[in-house]
Amino acid sequence: MRINPRIVDQLVKIGLNAQAFFTVAILVAIVAIIFFKGSPYLNMEFIFSSPVDMGRHGGIFSTIVGTIFLVLLSIFVATPLGVGTAIFLTEYTKESWFTKTIRFGVESLAGIPSILYGLFGFIFFVIKLGMGWSLMAGVLTITIMILPTIIRTSEEAIKAVPRNLRIVSYSLSATKWETVTKVVLPSAGPGILTGIMLSVGRAVGETAAVIFTMGSSLRLPTSLMDSGRTMAVHFYILAREGISMEKAYATALVLVLSILLINIIAYYIMNRVTSKYS
Repeated sequence: MRINPRIVDQLVKIGLNAQAFFTVAILVAIVAIIFFKGSPYLNMEFIFSSPVDMGRHGGIFSTIVGTIFLVLLSIFVATPLGVGTAIFLTEYTKESWFTKTIRFGVESLAGIPSILYGLFGFIFFVIKLGMGWSLMAGVLTITIMILPTIIRTSEEAIKAVPRNLRIVSYSLSATKWETVTKVVLPSAGPGILTGIMLSVGRAVGETAAVIFTMGSSLRLPTSLMDSGRTMAVHFYILAREGISMEKAYATALVLVLSILLINIIAYYIMNRVTSKYS
């Protein structure tokens, strides 16, 4: 018996709408639970005071600073490496066993659990290179962790740039590098920025790799060789050890709001870039 195509179309539409609603509902539920449990304990004193008595009292100022330092430095190191690798793979080489090997390595790195990155960072950066539990060891480990995301998203964004734009640029006597920097990268900017923002989100929420490399000191990091604690690690320790669930939920709320703010800013920049080069 042949089913009416209109009925099939309506069923598919209802199913897709239900899936989209379910996905959004999960996000709303998570944010709502964290908001209602954490908002009563969230105030300016909590944000701008440092933890006291292992986090039972005080705030999270030192963990906010530690998170900002870790994320910004990791992105600062990983972005040139990731985007540069993507440019090399798409613009300066032809498809060969060498490029396939690089892509295989990148995809393999993307699938490694974060705990293994932490163990590698602990053995190599903390012990072998003598960095100890420090901000520098954490930055280098997180850089390696987020590189695959930046490389793959940047490569796909650059590939999506129409070839005609390159041909027109070359016809106007532009060099390879001028074409890449003035034509290709601006057009691929939104896609590259998306990969960077995904990497920021992963760096902000990372715990295992950070604990093994950056440590979990509550003091404010003042140099690259100081240990420190991020908000995600602080939340994890407070909740796991039962130190203070109230402080844990308040920390989680600040973490969620920070990620939402980062995404809003990223989408604003993406829309500005898209409208400028469209």
